[in-house]
Amino acid sequence: MSASELIEPIDAKLGAIRLANAQDWMQGRTLYGGASALVAYTAAIRAFPDLPPFRAAQVGFVAPVGEDVELSAEIVRQGRNVAQVRSEIRSGGSVALTAMWLFGTDREPNAVHPAAPCEDWPGPPQEAETVMTGKGPSFITENFELRRAQDHRGPGAPIVRRWLRLKEPSGLDPVSELVLLGDTLPPGSMRAMQRRGPISSINWSFNLLEPVPETSERWWLAETASEWADHGYSSERLRMWNAEGKQVLAGLQSVAVFG
Repeated sequence: MSASELIEPIDAKLGAIRLANAQDWMQGRTLYGGASALVAYTAAIRAFPDLPPFRAAQVGFVAPVGEDVELSAEIVRQGRNVAQVRSEIRSGGSVALTAMWLFGTDREPNAVHPAAPCEDWPGPPQEAETVMTGKGPSFITENFELRRAQDHRGPGAPIVRRWLRLKEPSGLDPVSELVLLGDTLPPGSMRAMQRRGPISSINWSFNLLEPVPETSERWWLAETASEWADHGYSSERLRMWNAEGKQVLAGLQSVAVFG
């Protein structure tokens, strides 16, 4: 099922809905984090369709999200240039995801500092080796195409970098597609784990660097990197670039590392 079909039941009234065929996007007993974030983002922009361009988000993954959910959204503050919107997903009677979305109009720039170019550029995705074919969580194998974007394999430096795209066009606008894709990779701390064990995203904060992100052939380069891991948690840096090497997203995530 396409991502656009997943969010099709969401309208401006919000409230209780059933996410049709949500099983295609489940990661264990919960909707995959990017899909959950997409549902909450869609609730915000459909409830308030006249918002300025999207700029940033803070997403809290509180509890599992099932296919029967209750959606809400409110404008916390709207100024002359910036609007902040809170949306929530309730599942099973409890809050499962809470998010703050930041929207802002363009201003005359008073500071210009482009993002640094991608280090260790892996070359174009068309030349990269396909990975995860028939392996991994079903929501990955059913919906995503991933290709290798680093030489390193197995344990080692806590960085995971992959080319990724949806197997079929999503039918989403470019911003919604990045919200869906931005949490796809496992955390970089996976490479530093001393033994196998489950991992779980707790939150996800990110800035969108391009109001209308573009790429070629739907390919994006994604990276997760652990900047610190101990006491059962990891602080992760998340970044995404388009196929030409221009950074489009910068994020930070807290991950629970079990086992």
